[in-house]
Amino acid sequence: MFRILIVEDEQQMRLGLRDNLEFEGYEVHEAGDGEEAVAKIRDVEYDLILLDVMLPKKSGYDVCREIRKSGISTPILMLTARGEEVDKVLGLELGADDYITKPFSLRELLARIKAVLRRTGKGKSDVTEIQLGKLRINFRGYRAVADGKEIAMSHKEYEILKYLWEHAGETISRDKLLENIWGYGNTTTRTVDNFIVKLRQKIETDPAHPKYLLTVHGIGYKLVSV
Repeated sequence: MFRILIVEDEQQMRLGLRDNLEFEGYEVHEAGDGEEAVAKIRDVEYDLILLDVMLPKKSGYDVCREIRKSGISTPILMLTARGEEVDKVLGLELGADDYITKPFSLRELLARIKAVLRRTGKGKSDVTEIQLGKLRINFRGYRAVADGKEIAMSHKEYEILKYLWEHAGETISRDKLLENIWGYGNTTTRTVDNFIVKLRQKIETDPAHPKYLLTVHGIGYKLVSV
């Protein structure tokens, strides 16, 4: 059974989400503000976090930033009433895996939840641990180590690396990465490029002259094992 944390300050919304998710067979926990959310996320292992952006005490952005910095890679689906692209991009770049804009239908929410859980690759791949450049990556434990030190990585970064590793040597277009990693037309190729920049900083000895995560100009990216 998947365990989901709902972080939402509007009680009626929170209770409604809980009832519907429990009906679908999920184990559901709740938090009413950002500080409570961070405390629960540190204490309990969740499969997915539904995270409202506008929260008391800590915003959803602050919660996302804080837990990602601490190395927690639980998938995050952000709930937002905002529709501007800059807000969507900010949430995704802070480490959120997807977003859904209020008001949303239950059917759409359930589809997004299932898509995120599916994309996390639970038990679907034989790839568990790889060495890539200076980084040793364990996909099962969501752990990355370089030079004996643990490196904080977002869940999305793990997904991108796993997908590229499974297609090593192939040129993967930005659009294909968007489709397979984000799953919806909810972000831009600029976000993909930004993630690649961050990954190079963690993998490559010289990020300005990459040896492993290569750009194929005008198309996308290729991962090679040197």
